[in-house]
Amino acid sequence: MLMFRYYAPPDFVGRLPVLEFPKKVSNFVQIIATFDIFILISLFFSLHISCCNFQVCAAKGPRPRYPRVWKTRTKIGTVSKSLKLVECIKGLSNVKEEVYGALDSFIAWDLEFPLITVKKALKALEHEKEWKRIIQVTKWMLSKGQGRTMGSYYLLLYALAEDGRIDEAEELWTKLFSDNLESMPRIFFDRMISIYYRRDMHDKMFEVFTDMEELRIRPTVSIVNMVGDVFQKLGMLDKYKKLKRKYPPPKWEYRYIKGKRVKIRSENLKKEPENASKEMNEISNETDNDEDSNTDESEMVEGGEPEISPSVP
Repeated sequence: MLMFRYYAPPDFVGRLPVLEFPKKVSNFVQIIATFDIFILISLFFSLHISCCNFQVCAAKGPRPRYPRVWKTRTKIGTVSKSLKLVECIKGLSNVKEEVYGALDSFIAWDLEFPLITVKKALKALEHEKEWKRIIQVTKWMLSKGQGRTMGSYYLLLYALAEDGRIDEAEELWTKLFSDNLESMPRIFFDRMISIYYRRDMHDKMFEVFTDMEELRIRPTVSIVNMVGDVFQKLGMLDKYKKLKRKYPPPKWEYRYIKGKRVKIRSENLKKEPENASKEMNEISNETDNDEDSNTDESEMVEGGEPEISPSVP
C-alpha cells in the first residue's frame, strides 16, 4: 500500500523582509550571494524529499501498456499455418465454388496474401500426391494475381499431367512456350518429353525435341535416352547413331554428398551401389583438399554434325 507524506520545504520567505537595500556595492554583492545559497538549499531539500518519499509505481517501472485490439500476440509459423490450410481443404468436395470459398475464408483476416504459406501447402500436397488439390489451389492463387512464377506453372503442368488432363497440360504448355519463346527453362522441355514418352505420343515428342534444337538448348541425359529409345523402337538406327554422336554421354556428373557438390565419373554410377559409394566417399575426401576441381568438363564442342530432324516414316 502506497504511503504519501508531505514535507513542507523550509520557509525562507519570512527572512526576506529583514534584508535592507545596501548602501554600498560590496554589501549588494553579499546579499545576492546569500539569495543564491538560499535558493540552492531549498531546491536540494525539495528534490531529496520528492525522491525519498514519493513513488511513481509499485512495480518501479513504466506503466503497463494494454495490447491493441486489432493485433494478436500469438504468432503462428508458416509451417503450421500451411498444414492447417491442407487440413482445411482436404475434406472438401471437388466443387470449384466450395474450395475457393474455403480458401478465401482462410486468408480473410490476413493483411497481405500469405504466399509463403500457400507455397508450403502446395509442397505438402505434392508430397502426398494430391494432384486435384494442387490444381485447385494453384489456379486459385493465380486468379488472385499471386505467385505467377515459372515454378508455379511447372507444378501446375506436372499436376495436370499426373491427373490425366493432357489437353489442359498441352494448352498450358503452348501458352507458356509462345509467351517465353527464348527464355523457356529446360525442365519444361524435359517434362513434356517425359509426358509424351510415357503415353507413346512419339510425334509430339519429336516436335518438342525439334524445338529444343532450333532454340539451341542442349538436352539433358534423360531427354537423349528417351529420344534414343524411341528411335530404336521405330527402327531408326541411323538417326539414333547421329543422336549419340551429337550428344555423347558426359564423362562427369555431379552429386551432393554431405552438403558438398562432388564431381563423379559417370562410369562409377553404373557399378554396384556398394563399390560406387566407396569411390564416392574417396572422391569426397579428395575434394576436401582441392576445392577448385569443380570445373565442368561435360560440355562438348559441337562439331559440324547435321541437325537431327526426327520424323515417323
